[in-house]
Amino acid sequence: MTSVQLSLAEGHQLAMRCLLASGCDQENAQAAADRMLQAEGDRCHSHGLFRLPWYCSAVKSGRANGRARPRVERLARAVVRVDGDGGFAPLGQEIAHQPLVDCARDNGIASLAFVNMFHLGAMWPEVERLALDGLCSFAFTASYPYVAPAGGIKPIYGTNPMGFGWPRKDQMPLVFDQAASSMARGEIQIAARDGHSIPETAGIGPNGEVTTDPNVVLEGAQLGFGGTKGASLALMVELLAGALIGEFLSFESMEDDAGNGGPPKGGELVIAIDPKQFGDPDGFLNRGEKLFEAILEQEGTRLPAERRFANRRLTQSEGIYIPESLHQTILTLL
Repeated sequence: MTSVQLSLAEGHQLAMRCLLASGCDQENAQAAADRMLQAEGDRCHSHGLFRLPWYCSAVKSGRANGRARPRVERLARAVVRVDGDGGFAPLGQEIAHQPLVDCARDNGIASLAFVNMFHLGAMWPEVERLALDGLCSFAFTASYPYVAPAGGIKPIYGTNPMGFGWPRKDQMPLVFDQAASSMARGEIQIAARDGHSIPETAGIGPNGEVTTDPNVVLEGAQLGFGGTKGASLALMVELLAGALIGEFLSFESMEDDAGNGGPPKGGELVIAIDPKQFGDPDGFLNRGEKLFEAILEQEGTRLPAERRFANRRLTQSEGIYIPESLHQTILTLL
């Protein structure tokens, strides 16, 4: 497969030009481009420029607000709410970050209910930034119905990713971001695009048949990781990022799309914790490091996000590579 090499700055400029041409204003385009290139910089291709056509089509169709002005309010002592004004999540997340940090430091724990927005990005940027501010955090969001419930064959749940971040002393934080499904949707789409097979555990065909063909899974249903365990976590995220905060369930988001094929509209729940207020203000970092040292003593282990951080260092000098076909698609957006 032929690839096109770009510097991170060139990739960002390309994303900005496409978003502005599609109807985004400078502020919304900047936030979305920042998020996509952050993913590309970590070689998380399924959430990088691969998503750009989806962003642009959503604005061009009028479904997403490319000139959104998210609004922040405090619903309760430890509850912050952000109305995304029908825009993309990155701008609202940027605006909500400091109010959430302040709320967590005031109360020891705080939650952010993010509603009326389109979430296309990875979950790790939110929790990584909170960890860099010294907070432990969780993040949850739903999507379109792609995942079958345990024992079923028809999709009901989203892939429903969740993120977790833990601060570290004088080091980049421990961060993970994983779907409740066996594979992320974007990974299956990329496998279909590139002609690769996928594990049998990733999904099933329309009639429940076992398959390793990503195209068949895209027509059928994805499966939760670990069978019933992943399906239960997908159910939990539907409730936390949908029912709890008054936002769409995954199948309601698909109904709202009405066949337009745009990104999922819905909500996100973020929970931030100030570890210094949980009884061990001076020792929690050391105790975390004690656990990490025990893990790393075993050959073949690594901590979550270490590979991403290594990729981040490499792409600063090496740049990024995107498939020629994607590059050509992006050029048509200008």
